[in-house]
Amino acid sequence: MKTIRRLIYREVLISVLFVTVGFLALFFFFDFVDELPNINRGVTGYRLTQALGYVVLRLPSHLYELLPITVLIGTIFVMARLAQSSEYTILRTSGLGPWRAMRTLLALGAVFTILTFAAGDYLAPVSDRNAQLLKARVDGGLSIGQTGAWLKERQSNKTYNVNVAAITPQGDMERVRIFESDAQGFLVSVTQAPRAKFGRDGAWMLENLERSEFSSPGAESAKVQRVNLPSLRWPTEITPEMVSVALLKPDRMSTIDLFQYVRHLEANAQSAQRYEIEFWRKVFYPLSCMVMVVLALPFAYLHFRSGGITSYVFGGVLIGISFFLLNNVFGYVGNLQNWRPWLTAAAPGLIYSALSLGAFGWLVLRR
Repeated sequence: MKTIRRLIYREVLISVLFVTVGFLALFFFFDFVDELPNINRGVTGYRLTQALGYVVLRLPSHLYELLPITVLIGTIFVMARLAQSSEYTILRTSGLGPWRAMRTLLALGAVFTILTFAAGDYLAPVSDRNAQLLKARVDGGLSIGQTGAWLKERQSNKTYNVNVAAITPQGDMERVRIFESDAQGFLVSVTQAPRAKFGRDGAWMLENLERSEFSSPGAESAKVQRVNLPSLRWPTEITPEMVSVALLKPDRMSTIDLFQYVRHLEANAQSAQRYEIEFWRKVFYPLSCMVMVVLALPFAYLHFRSGGITSYVFGGVLIGISFFLLNNVFGYVGNLQNWRPWLTAAAPGLIYSALSLGAFGWLVLRR
């Protein structure tokens, strides 16, 4: 059986690697073509080498998104080719039963699951952040809309609403405004700083700030006291990752950072539905590699005519694309309908698991 496992593992790994490289090259070409009109634009001039660097930094994100699909296509190709050449029939007579074949593919799927998790949790967030900072160096900063990002935090009996207009190419914050309110919701102070940095201890270091303090309601004389300070240390639990996700997309965060951001939103009585769904998608998406290898197993039990393998591989491509689309559709619908986040994220995988097990039972166990 070791020889059979080595044969299947080698064939599937080579096929998946070939398909993955092909898809990454295709996406690299598309991204590069999209960047060509931006060359020689921006504050400092967008050069060709910078465009190439930006496109290369986008590849880990594409790898994370494509791995389940390429695993499905590569495994289908190997299983169908073994069936077409009658090699799989020989393997079955050598002792490779249906359940043993499933266990063999599931072990291989576990390897792909680990690779997908590593790409989505370690490679993609770092490369995406560097890609956005590279774009920020060209455009002069990174922002969303005209008002920037808004965050909220509670500290003891006070509430802080924080506005960050943009992130500089160096990773600092620009045009920061902090609105402080008391337990009754009355405005206590407004702090504005043209620039702020993230301190090593988690606090924000505001520079050249202006602070306006308002008298409490009911005071004999209402007054506003303004003071200018060269610097101010503001202790907060708002991390650089939280600011980044407010300016960018939540799928660019790692699973742990996304979980901490959800906890932060819940602690400050903010809606976390969208980010909870994205968190559970981060948890379940790598497991879809296990679903894909099981979905490819029934193709080994089909009977092919000459040249029929192409249509089945094309069917595998369509199945992979439909899974990707269904995964995105469930995320949007679940957010609109307030479905349970874990069920919204797990539903596509459960549906395709049921389909793969149904096809396996019909083609293998009943025929």
